Amino acid sequence: MAASAKSRERVARNFIRTYGRSRFRRLLESLAGNESGQTIANEFGVSRERVRQWKNTFGTVITLYQVHPEVERVLRERAAVAG
Repeated sequence: MAASAKSRERVARNFIRTYGRSRFRRLLESLAGNESGQTIANEFGVSRERVRQWKNTFGTVITLYQVHPEVERVLRERAAVAG
């Protein structure tokens, strides 16, 4: 179940109250940097499950498929030959 905006804000404020603002930044950087849940859990002294909950509460994982430039060039070459 997705957390509401109010719930996310409450959890963020509770985190800052417990761990501090700089540790909150560190957590968000760790999550954004795709560090393992176990590594983050060890750093904060919590379970991997708690880290998973924080991850789902504080942001969204976005997967992006990006075509390599050399493949795009091949596509453009083919288009230029056909065009």
